[in-house]
Amino acid sequence: MTTHPLPEKLTDDARWLAQAMDASTGAIRFVEMNREAYRASSFLDDRIFQSSIKSIVCGLDEVTQAVPSSLRSDARWIFHIGHVGSTLIARLLGEIEGVLSVREPRILRDLAALEPPERQALMPAIQRLFSRTFAADETALIKATSLVSEIARDLVPQGQRALFLFEDPRTYIEGILAGENSRKEQHVLADVRARRMEQRVERLIGAERSDAHRAAAAWACEMTALEAAAEAMPDRALLWAKFDTMLGDMPGSLERLASFFGFAAPGSRLREIASGPLMGRYSKALEYDYSPSLRRDLLAEAGRAHRADIDQAIAMLTDGARNSPLLARALSRADLES
Repeated sequence: MTTHPLPEKLTDDARWLAQAMDASTGAIRFVEMNREAYRASSFLDDRIFQSSIKSIVCGLDEVTQAVPSSLRSDARWIFHIGHVGSTLIARLLGEIEGVLSVREPRILRDLAALEPPERQALMPAIQRLFSRTFAADETALIKATSLVSEIARDLVPQGQRALFLFEDPRTYIEGILAGENSRKEQHVLADVRARRMEQRVERLIGAERSDAHRAAAAWACEMTALEAAAEAMPDRALLWAKFDTMLGDMPGSLERLASFFGFAAPGSRLREIASGPLMGRYSKALEYDYSPSLRRDLLAEAGRAHRADIDQAIAMLTDGARNSPLLARALSRADLES
């Protein structure tokens, strides 16, 4: 693959997003962004190329050598289990003055696919590249894809802060069953998730029995990934939050998150954000209406239509937790937050 010289002033600000990489060819792709481009993009994976955008491919070694050790590495992080409002939360926090919200850059998935020694060698440069902003008084907030939770402890430097966003299993399963695309996703990712959690959870008997069971297995995979990450990150500040609890008091929830992350925002501004138009839109595609009340209706409808399967799927999780401390911890956490 042909590589090009590094962009000028690469480390000065967040103009050039480290979007993707291919370690096998030693290449990294940057895309040109401004504040509005970051604000508008739900995801920074390859879907951003559906519109015209400037990109450049550079040598990975050249980039890591060009990132000085003096560069800040204080980005805040959001990890989550998928389908739990993480895009909405990242968008809302991105409306706070002085916060640059960066949602799901593909490169984090590329890093998760590497062997640990290779990945860890790149981490200092990655942490610094994702801490760049457009002004010295801004802070970067990085929302990862759910599978990136597997490498959370590598991404978050010692002493830094991360939000772990989740949902209880029943609500999560109802949410999956309420959407055709999310049900399809469970089929596509079932084998991958089974491999990801095989060291954390013994085989869940009946995981392929229904869509509810597949959704329960997905919850087990993603929640135990977060639990394992938390166990490995005792020297980071971690905040666990349940999305449904946050929806019940979004102004108070934003105040709690802003305080945790160190974002300076008056209560009046947080209340304005919490009551603003983002709360009534589908955060992955803002052209669609999707309010908390519509979400509640869809969850209730899915719960009624699939009650027996959901009950059996949760029983499967309870059985699996007998031989998995991480799964047992996840279920206890969900109960405590209910």
